[in-house]
Amino acid sequence: MLKINEIKCESLNNPIGIDEEKPCFSFYITSDNVDTKLAAYQIRVFNNENAGDVVWDSSITHTEECISIKYNGAELCAYTRYYYEIIVWDNHNQTAISIGKNYFETGKMGEGWKAEFIGPSDKKEIKYDRVPFQMRKEFRIDRKVLSARIFASALGIYKASINGNTVGEDYFTPGWTVHEKRLQYQIYDVTDLLQNGDNAVGLTITNGWYHRYTNWLIWSPQDKWNNQICGILELRIQFDDGEIQIIKSDKDWKYGVGPIKMADFYDGETYDACEETPDWCKVGFDDKNWKNVKSNLYSKNVLCSTTNEPVRIIQRINPIAIIETPAGETVLDMGQNMVGFIEFSVSGNRGDSVILLHGEVLDKYGNFYNANLRSAKARIEYILKGDGVERFKPQFTFHGFRYVKVLNYPGILKLSNFTGCVLHSDMAKTGDFKCSNNMLNQLHSNIVWGLKGNFVDIPTDCPQRDERWGWTGDAQVFISTACSLYNSKAFYSKWLKDLAADQSSDGAVANSVPNFLFEEDGSTTTSAAWGDAACICPWTLYQYYGDKKILEDQYSSMHNWVEYIRKQGENEYLWDTDPQLGDWVALDAEEGSYTGATSKHYIATAFYAYSTSLLYKAAKVLDKESDMKEYNQLYEKIKAEFHRKYVNSFGEIKVKTQTAMALALKFDLIEKNNHKIVTKQLVELLKERNYHLSTGFVGTPYLLSALSDNGELDIAYKVLLQSDYPSWLYPLTKGATTIWEHWDGIKEDGTFWDTNMNSYNHYAYGAVGSWIYENIAGIKPDENYPGFKHFFINPKLGGDITRAGMNYTTPYGIVKINWEIKNREFYLDADIPCNSSSSVAMPNGEMHEVGSGEHKFKCEYPHQCN
Repeated sequence: MLKINEIKCESLNNPIGIDEEKPCFSFYITSDNVDTKLAAYQIRVFNNENAGDVVWDSSITHTEECISIKYNGAELCAYTRYYYEIIVWDNHNQTAISIGKNYFETGKMGEGWKAEFIGPSDKKEIKYDRVPFQMRKEFRIDRKVLSARIFASALGIYKASINGNTVGEDYFTPGWTVHEKRLQYQIYDVTDLLQNGDNAVGLTITNGWYHRYTNWLIWSPQDKWNNQICGILELRIQFDDGEIQIIKSDKDWKYGVGPIKMADFYDGETYDACEETPDWCKVGFDDKNWKNVKSNLYSKNVLCSTTNEPVRIIQRINPIAIIETPAGETVLDMGQNMVGFIEFSVSGNRGDSVILLHGEVLDKYGNFYNANLRSAKARIEYILKGDGVERFKPQFTFHGFRYVKVLNYPGILKLSNFTGCVLHSDMAKTGDFKCSNNMLNQLHSNIVWGLKGNFVDIPTDCPQRDERWGWTGDAQVFISTACSLYNSKAFYSKWLKDLAADQSSDGAVANSVPNFLFEEDGSTTTSAAWGDAACICPWTLYQYYGDKKILEDQYSSMHNWVEYIRKQGENEYLWDTDPQLGDWVALDAEEGSYTGATSKHYIATAFYAYSTSLLYKAAKVLDKESDMKEYNQLYEKIKAEFHRKYVNSFGEIKVKTQTAMALALKFDLIEKNNHKIVTKQLVELLKERNYHLSTGFVGTPYLLSALSDNGELDIAYKVLLQSDYPSWLYPLTKGATTIWEHWDGIKEDGTFWDTNMNSYNHYAYGAVGSWIYENIAGIKPDENYPGFKHFFINPKLGGDITRAGMNYTTPYGIVKINWEIKNREFYLDADIPCNSSSSVAMPNGEMHEVGSGEHKFKCEYPHQCN
């Protein structure tokens, strides 16, 4: 039976708030028949759910394309829900029609806001930057409501309320963007929360990502955070008689404070239940002691619709133990380094308090430890009102932690009183991996948890200390792994819009996005491998999702970045200027340095070549012929200059580090006949360290590929499967459940690396996941057919691994791979999605070209089983 699956508009399921004039649709098909392909589709868009007027009929379109099909009908109206159906035909003459109500709802579509940004009127009340304030207004409804939508945003983070009910399940809205250029607004359906007669609407706002406090923040010379936190809200009510009523934030609103006495991402949240005002957003609340707000606090021109998934509570986990430490502390062990917060219940007297402190690890003696959080207090305090069983969870903060130190808990502390609420952006999980090596399975789990902990609206470096920034280097090295595990398209696309918005006029890309790190002269702080996210991330998204629109949207940013590099220094074919971050925290660094031994200018020129090659490829996809010619020539000239400067007459790399060799091989910066020479250099360097790596953030993602792609698969496995320091598996021997920032975050004697920069949830080294999925599971995209229209299945056997498997949801459907070595024979089961195909390589050299369906392969295993 033919079916249509995963129907999406603008990469989201039934989105509310689309401002695209021509939104794009995607879907995939499934069928019981083998070798099934899409033959044609028809999309019809209606202006009501009962198939009213047709606003677009694509007609029967004969194609296999089912990704990013652009709407091409009548002009879409603002504030309107459109329904659509999809009909498909396959190459076996089967037909299917979409099931259920598929819809998208437009946002403002460029229409202006009637509401204003409002906030506290007293400038002296700067305390509201850390103490959430509440704003409210009452209004009356005297007719039957057909629909009602809240449109809201803030400088800071907010929660909206209607008649005492919190609106939506999202956290930390409106998210973190380059607010002075693009500030996302959200839309919520609140039809069911309104009542006939009097109603009340409210906003609670605090600083969140705005007005950040940290001991080492380098402020923007433009003082980007000079505006006070404020919010905007429009409640648009449509009645059954067609009339529209707008309730808007304006000078008539009033503000006050509630029970939250402090809320901050770094320091936590303090909540005094004795001062609760549960009726503050209900009709009849006495707000005579509240003050009138100030209005027109920020420009509305920067407001734009939300394009990514919200942050939500995605999972709940229970603590596994209560620990009494040698120091006499009471500590909860969650069993997993997680990101989010603790929800708990407690009973006690009025004025009693519960204090929670959060940490990632215990020290060598088994005591609670959180010095690596630096200035972040990560502290929760709840003051009881003394009214039976009280249950609490924070609203405006999050922590990275495994261990929770409990202070002042009244009564008997029980595990059942505590729940860990795991927060991250609500992306769909698309990939899972397993194999016969339990250490690798745990490494995979650590990679997944590292992603979850650092995908909180933006891709952060770490989720626990006084940082949590969108470092571009971390984001680009991990993106292919991320796309293998979760549908990261909307998440990264939104962040890339901010990368482009933050890009300076000369094309420089910030080391962190949104950016607030600047040089003394006001210029953007940038570096190779970090700024190259401008080219690497769009190209990777295109490879995994097959959507040209990603390249269209980001092409100017890609182009401007390459041109920025081109203008550095006197030689346009080398990047030999500073500052550069280099091979960050590499093990071959000098004592006291964070930067590895690899020449910074070598790294910069290597990435200059790589980004230029990606720009050329993007130009080719987008049929930009003049750019294709120009940047292909530029790439070749950069390679030639690289070879002149960094390769000796014997074909050897002059910069003798593991990272230097890995980059030269992976970025194809040397002549083909020199690959064996450089690979030999790399192997010799590994032998010197007994097959242990010395690479940092720049070299590590490419090390294993440089080996396996050049005939040294066994060496790649030897490096991967090391379990002593330094290696990917060493942290597991110390109980790690996420990826560490440093290979020796906990040393072999149980002491810690420097507390100044020692995160235990830092996903960059988790980029090895991409190699694991491509080589052990054996699934790899085909660059010539993006989105897994065609892909490779080629498990590369090694180490002690005798079986492996992966399920992965591509834009064309679910790929299932399972292989096993048994009785000196190799068995491979592969399930290929409809409308795609695969080249299957067997370990004995056999090749098979297959279409959709379940396939079983078998051959004699040509090597001695370990």
